[in-house]
Amino acid sequence: MREQEPHVRARNFEEVPFGYTPEEAVEEAKRCLACKKPSCVQGCPVNINIPGFIGQIALGNFWEAMKVMKQTNTLPAICGRVCPQETQCEGSCVLAKKMEPVGIGNLERFIADWEAKQNECVMCEMKPATGKKVAVVGAGPAGLTVASDCAKMGHSVTIFEALHKPGGVLVYGIPEFRLPKAIVEREVNFVQSMGVKLHLSYVVGKLKAVDELLNEFDAVFVGTGAGLPTFMGIPGENHLGVYSANEYLTRSNLMKAYLFPKYDTPIVRGKRVATVGGGNVAMDSARTALRLGAEESLLIYRRSREEMPARQAEIHHAEQEGVKMTLLTNPVRYIADERGWVKEVECLRMELGEPDASGRRRPVPVKGSEYRIPVDTVVVAIGNSPNPLIPQTTPGLEVAKHGNVVADPKTGRTSKKGVFAGGDIVTGAATVILAMGAGRLAANSIDEYLKTGQW
Repeated sequence: MREQEPHVRARNFEEVPFGYTPEEAVEEAKRCLACKKPSCVQGCPVNINIPGFIGQIALGNFWEAMKVMKQTNTLPAICGRVCPQETQCEGSCVLAKKMEPVGIGNLERFIADWEAKQNECVMCEMKPATGKKVAVVGAGPAGLTVASDCAKMGHSVTIFEALHKPGGVLVYGIPEFRLPKAIVEREVNFVQSMGVKLHLSYVVGKLKAVDELLNEFDAVFVGTGAGLPTFMGIPGENHLGVYSANEYLTRSNLMKAYLFPKYDTPIVRGKRVATVGGGNVAMDSARTALRLGAEESLLIYRRSREEMPARQAEIHHAEQEGVKMTLLTNPVRYIADERGWVKEVECLRMELGEPDASGRRRPVPVKGSEYRIPVDTVVVAIGNSPNPLIPQTTPGLEVAKHGNVVADPKTGRTSKKGVFAGGDIVTGAATVILAMGAGRLAANSIDEYLKTGQW
């Protein structure tokens, strides 16, 4: 897919890829082999009918392609942009064994964007109203999926979102250049067009507890994500200029600091910014730093490039744009100037040992290898934990050691009758599509519970 030139895009917040033209989409769709046993569908957490919608694109039947898509996915413009297709649907494509897989994600994005340019919208088939009411806590990927699926099943759905914009990590975590906010808004509007009600700036656990929602609703789904930042616990983390990726990206994305002074949200614009971590959030932070005016954006990661959990496309884009990878390196303390502002990060060189529980080789410190890197801003992007508010205010809701809600992975059922959960609140920080997959399973389980009353 055609993209902005790296030196141009590194200084703007516009989307990096341009998208397919209709002619390009048809040409790419024709590469699909229409396998009788499509392994790509098995690789998709929400089991989209991939050969079905791609086959229609190949014929130029874009409306029919969108109808097929919306049978299983009401957020295609989002999935087409942020799903790790290379390890899921495209990674399972038969063509991937010998050549490039079909560009499933690009085609998904194309058909969603094509629909948006038309003056009408493909609506989902809705079952008759059941009279049952479902509360969804959190308007992130899991919550939006549960809401749309339950609405299609005929249930009345109300979403309660703590922030002033719906979308969860889609709006506060993922930068504009990867996922434009207008696209998230468009997808949320479609979910609302299905009759889903949405309450914003509504903090469940403060304004109402889950038990109070159970008095009003027949079932409650908890999809509050993992928005609590993790730090390393090393000296100097409280110095000025050391930020969590959550705060750094939320200020830029949700609060639109990148549009200053049009929006007056303040954000630090460091000249030499170090981002700690190797995942997608770290890539987003390091690339955002460049766009905010950094002269140098460094990425400090304790393993090698091969072990980075970020998508290969995101690593590639970061390198193209000028992010400097400082690998096999781990921070051990931050050093401040006389004003209390961070001026250096002291690091230790690492070497790779035997694989750990993640399957990646464990980083081992090299004794006596300490050295310092001059910086004026640090962004810590090493993971997130679930917000503890819901578990703390919901008696009888079982949580695991790290505060994750315990839920059956096949049904989303929790230890509390009538309460379901899914997404990052259960698994810890993961991907958008895995959260949507959990939402799909939970919606089916909610529907069964509302029909039978059995727990």
